[in-house]
Amino acid sequence: MARSTTPRLLGAAALGLAAALSLTACGSGGSGSDGTLTVTRETSNSPYQGTTLTKHFDKPDLVLPDTSGQPFDLRKQTDGHPTLLFFGYTSCPDVCPTTMGDIGVAMSKLPPEDQKKIDVVFVSTDPVRDTPKVLRTWLDSFGKSFTGLTGDLEKVKAAAKTLGVMVEDPVVNKDGTVTSTHGAQVLAYLPGDDKAHLLYLSNSSVDTYAHDLALLAKGVPA
Repeated sequence: MARSTTPRLLGAAALGLAAALSLTACGSGGSGSDGTLTVTRETSNSPYQGTTLTKHFDKPDLVLPDTSGQPFDLRKQTDGHPTLLFFGYTSCPDVCPTTMGDIGVAMSKLPPEDQKKIDVVFVSTDPVRDTPKVLRTWLDSFGKSFTGLTGDLEKVKAAAKTLGVMVEDPVVNKDGTVTSTHGAQVLAYLPGDDKAHLLYLSNSSVDTYAHDLALLAKGVPA
């Protein structure tokens, strides 16, 4: 059974979030109930359907191997591109595949030229089991253009912390399954300033992603 635990937003990042957020983390093995964290924001007139942020986050200064084994500099290699960033792991039984699947379906609804403009980056929170081959195979089921990064969990945790996303060390359960607790939010970076202006929760729909990805591809301000 899937286990959900209460995620946490850290320090100043929590103060900058722009809506009432219901955030989850995912795991495998054990049981539990979803946690909820509430913060408030000002009313937004944004054309986007995702949650608009009052604090705009820089991309983490993160360099990790991608699924081809080559170093991938998140800031440099997504510079000037609309970018979706999500932290998770391939053996997650619930939030991760659902979220990536929804993004993949939404991307497929865009014209090919718009799909090429958007970077989708998935950062593993379970790098021991998420080898480059495992991660590439898993991501290909959602989008062959999606970028997967894996390796050095301490770097991953530090990068996530700058965004207010909690990532904890994976726990191996007695039955051999693994629980990796992490924030379930997706951050969207606009190409104009390479900052995160939007946030999506685990219950965001395909239609919401499709609507917003079309705007992101055109660089529409939030």
